[in-house]
Amino acid sequence: MQSVAELAGVSVVRGGATLLDDIDWRVNEGDRWVIIGPNGAGKTTLLQLLSASLHPTRGFVQLLGEYLGAVDVFELRPRIGVASAALADRIPRGEAVGNVVVSAAYAVVGRWNERYDAMDLARAGQLMKQLDIAHLSKRTFGTLSEGERKRVQIARALMTDPELLLMDEPAAGLDLAGRERLVATLGGIAADEEAPAMVLVTHHLEEIPAGMTHALLLKDGRIVSAGDIADVLTAEKLSETFDLPLELTESDGRWSARALT
Repeated sequence: MQSVAELAGVSVVRGGATLLDDIDWRVNEGDRWVIIGPNGAGKTTLLQLLSASLHPTRGFVQLLGEYLGAVDVFELRPRIGVASAALADRIPRGEAVGNVVVSAAYAVVGRWNERYDAMDLARAGQLMKQLDIAHLSKRTFGTLSEGERKRVQIARALMTDPELLLMDEPAAGLDLAGRERLVATLGGIAADEEAPAMVLVTHHLEEIPAGMTHALLLKDGRIVSAGDIADVLTAEKLSETFDLPLELTESDGRWSARALT
């Protein structure tokens, strides 16, 4: 199976701190990965490498058949869909939702003087319908609820028909109902055979959608375990990752954990 991303001996050092340490990892076409770990484990740093927004200090990162450091990242990035809090902070609060989604075609976060053809507009419309935000197309981004903003970001991330979809804590900040609606939506994307390879970062097992195929546990910048989700998400491995004795349950592809007392 063809790889979408491959990391070999990758370390990231910033200000004398090692954020990632000797990472070997491969994401294949059709994979649906979840990355789990405590605060400071290196999860967001790993996603920054996969989004071609950060270069490794040591090692090699291959994305979509190209090596970081030997490719124009501005040509590579449109092939990668990203939904993250950092990107959301850059979206103008007065921008209409429809413009937030369609402007991904030009890799900008606010509509200026770009011209969009009928295919671009149709693609944006189809994605907004799929994410159940079509009725919000003329609303401004700043007036949306947190859950609605998350859906807009995912629609935008899918706009360019990416080969790799990255989501950094997509359910963060949502209430229970908002989380469950979003997780169900992500589960639908994961189940779609035409959807791109997915990598989702989270702190919480309850935020893992059904249909994820692989998991990577990260602690102190190093991989604790990576592979098929059923082999990786075990009480023993999660307890090691979080330095806490945990009890794990799974039902219909949904996971939860609690501390042992």
